[in-house]
Amino acid sequence: MRVLATEPGRAAGPPRRAVRGAVCALAAAALTLPLLGAAPSEDRLPNTARLQQAFTAAAAAYDVPRSVLLGVSYLQSRWDAHGGAPSVTGGYGPMHLTDARTALATASDHHGEGTEDPRGDDARPPLRPEARAPRTAELPARLTTLPRAARLTGLSPERLREDPAANVAGGAALLAEAQRRLGEPPSEDPADWYGAVALFSGADDTASAAAYAHEVYEVIRAGEARVTDAGQRLVLDARPELVPDTSGLERAGLRTASASGTECPRTVSCEWIPAPYEEFGDGDYGNHDLGNRPASQPIRYIVVHDTEGAWEGVLDMVQDPTYVSWQYSLRSTDGHIAQHVKAKDVAWHAGNWYVNAGSIGLEHEGFLAEPDAWYTEAMYRSSARLVKYLAGKYGIPLDRQHILGHDTVPGPTSATIPGMHTDPGPYWDWAHYFELLGRPFEATAGKNAGVVTIRPDYAANRPVFTGCGSAGEPCATHGSSAVRLYSDHDETSPLIRDAGLGTAPTTGVNDLSSRVSTGQQYAVAGRWGDWTAIWYLGQKAWFRNPGKQPTAVPAKGLVVTPREGLDSVPVYGRAYPEKEAYPEGVPAQAVSPLPYTLPKGQKYVTGGKVPGEYYYAVTFDEASHRVVTGKDLYYEIQFGHRVGFVRAADVTVKPS
Repeated sequence: MRVLATEPGRAAGPPRRAVRGAVCALAAAALTLPLLGAAPSEDRLPNTARLQQAFTAAAAAYDVPRSVLLGVSYLQSRWDAHGGAPSVTGGYGPMHLTDARTALATASDHHGEGTEDPRGDDARPPLRPEARAPRTAELPARLTTLPRAARLTGLSPERLREDPAANVAGGAALLAEAQRRLGEPPSEDPADWYGAVALFSGADDTASAAAYAHEVYEVIRAGEARVTDAGQRLVLDARPELVPDTSGLERAGLRTASASGTECPRTVSCEWIPAPYEEFGDGDYGNHDLGNRPASQPIRYIVVHDTEGAWEGVLDMVQDPTYVSWQYSLRSTDGHIAQHVKAKDVAWHAGNWYVNAGSIGLEHEGFLAEPDAWYTEAMYRSSARLVKYLAGKYGIPLDRQHILGHDTVPGPTSATIPGMHTDPGPYWDWAHYFELLGRPFEATAGKNAGVVTIRPDYAANRPVFTGCGSAGEPCATHGSSAVRLYSDHDETSPLIRDAGLGTAPTTGVNDLSSRVSTGQQYAVAGRWGDWTAIWYLGQKAWFRNPGKQPTAVPAKGLVVTPREGLDSVPVYGRAYPEKEAYPEGVPAQAVSPLPYTLPKGQKYVTGGKVPGEYYYAVTFDEASHRVVTGKDLYYEIQFGHRVGFVRAADVTVKPS
């Protein structure tokens, strides 16, 4: 007989089977009761404790254990309200209640827009994908939980979006409704809510729902405490002994999704939805290339994207042979993963063939209800589990020169630089992501070290951006991983200019010319009071770095500088072999420098040495595919916001 693990301070009731009939009759009525407000003493509560009280009040009003409500909310938003701004899938508030109608209306074709060729291989004609995500008026249930919560609580959609306490009440009502759907009575025992938590995820298959519920119960067992983006301090006491009753999920009626064929860790929900390798038209084919990695060439990078499209539409596009491809898609609401391309094969995703040939691409679901909004904790955690697994399997270092954002992939040639993509953008929380990867960005050297790791406080760091909704219009105030760079130690001085873009720098949300990102490392070029200078795009670039609230931490690392006798060395967007390395039948690829140089006296942090390498794969018949490896070696460097490459023969490598 199982002993009821009740919430602290609440008495255990009679066994749940004995009370089912009496309680179920009351459940439906309770679901429609609006949250009447917090306890009478709310006005005397510190402002920083009011959200905690809202969780207590909502738990009591809807007979949901407070720990369950807090655990679900943490996995959705880490208890942040984001000032009422929606997530990338139109989710609002601490409970991530979704209302994605606006998002669907503004969804775009992520890979089809702009001028970037997703393959990035100039041995072939540029690929210009034309597939479009289907538009449908019928949104899946997981993207319409806010209207449902409004019906259950009697609260207006506006209040559920804008009032965190009301939002918490809406989440509690949805959990209570899920418990009723499963034929379960309300219970004070958190262990009895596993099935309801699984349904709250919005997943339509058992494995995804179970993975989500498992993650919530991991949060409850471990406990959490943090100050939210609105300055609210919340605490979830650890319950390490808690063992959920998983039997309720059997009655949920969800479909069974097979993980057969996937390359995923067991700790995530994963299914195989293959991208086609097919011929079509006049000898053309898509939408990826077959390979034999890592036997033929190493997998060096993982590239983080966001889809800018809804899950269902994105899956349709990646199954179109005329479109492009990536290895994995991740769903926002529950972190579910679909794999499309085997790790051994080369997907067309990053806009740089050298990077594509040595990388795995991850697309994170996001269509923009309010452009450049926030990402869910469920997706962060699932992504981190996948990346940690892949990095361990293929020996990929867990740092920002190998775990790349799409926005840090360099243009392979000068002409491609302006058209390169800028996702996942300044609102992806790299610090939190790397904490989940087990590699937090910490100081590794003394105060006056020659290298710094960019690490602002995400919530407090709120640079001004424009152009989220329309050109020139300010974006909503938001925590950010990005730090702006100036030409002098003064915020009135000009922004750093990127010669490759050929335009004046701006504060536009997609303008990368004068900003760095959390986790990136740079060589120190100078200090002035609260300001630090770094070497960046061949220039001395300054950012505010006050001692009491530092924007960067000191670090150790290897740096490259031009070898003795050279005034400058060229920077490349890809590390291709020398002409003599190409065998007969494989056209030599140009080793063309970008419009940048690394001048004498400047230093740049290196992510390591790589060979000159080119994967020749321009036909459907893989018999003609070749990996060409030259004698020339290169160093990958953090040159600007994006990485770059310099020839090893041109530089000297030194400890910072």
